[in-house]
Amino acid sequence: MSEVECLVPAGDWTGEGAVWHAAHNALYWVDINRLLIHRYDADTLSTRSWLFDRPPAALALTDRDDTILVALGGDLILWQPGNDARAEFARPEDNWPKARLNDGRADPAGNFWVGSMFNNIGATGETVDIEDESAGRLFRVASDGSTSIEKTGIAITNTFGWSPDQTRFYCGDTLPNTIFVWDYDAANGTATNERPFFSGFDRGLPDGSAVDSDGYLWNARYGGGCVVRVDADGKVDRVLEVPVDNVTTCTFGGPDLRTLYITTAAGGANPRYAGSLFAWRADVPGLPENRFRLPR
Repeated sequence: MSEVECLVPAGDWTGEGAVWHAAHNALYWVDINRLLIHRYDADTLSTRSWLFDRPPAALALTDRDDTILVALGGDLILWQPGNDARAEFARPEDNWPKARLNDGRADPAGNFWVGSMFNNIGATGETVDIEDESAGRLFRVASDGSTSIEKTGIAITNTFGWSPDQTRFYCGDTLPNTIFVWDYDAANGTATNERPFFSGFDRGLPDGSAVDSDGYLWNARYGGGCVVRVDADGKVDRVLEVPVDNVTTCTFGGPDLRTLYITTAAGGANPRYAGSLFAWRADVPGLPENRFRLPR
């Protein structure tokens, strides 16, 4: 797989939230606008979808293989794909439906970090204009559901990743075209000393990201038709071309964590493939997915 391959022509309006579930040998991802969660089964090469009543935006594995944490509207729910059981868990974004949750991931300490933005999803799933470019917030959610607000005044929260040595946390704001880096303390799951890491890159705007085992950040570029690999100093190492404009997020999966799965959104050039799930074979593997620690 030397070139990016169209794996699932899903027709997503806004594909996002890709997470590799090793125990299921499957990739889960969402279509925010169509209120769907998809699962690509790597054994059967088949895809199944589930419909929800609010926009799903981010997913996290938990320490129970049968349960996935879902950012849904302003809430977090616990979902079991095996029987489609759904249970409300927490409400980080109390401004829903004015604001909604967007990107998020579990951290090495077992918390869930998730950001929000002004809700740009209309009643029938259509994308509407963002009226408030400072409505977004960054939340850290503990295993008991308690939530702390880590940052305010964000336009569109995107990118969540941690360095292999667990000393750095990456998080970005799409509209200012900036990804920030924080000092991360894995012992207590806290992040401090935020500063710019990667900004001003002229291929689109930063969307979701993944970190590989060498500590490089792979950032999907919305409107830029690519995924860019960035070293620990914030310098571009390589640009992976994707045959659609709106590249939304990526994650490493497969048995050896060397398949880079890439989600995309509708619109832009080459609409025939826009909204598809793509895959590419990487030289360097990614990191195992962190898991949210559920209460006992």
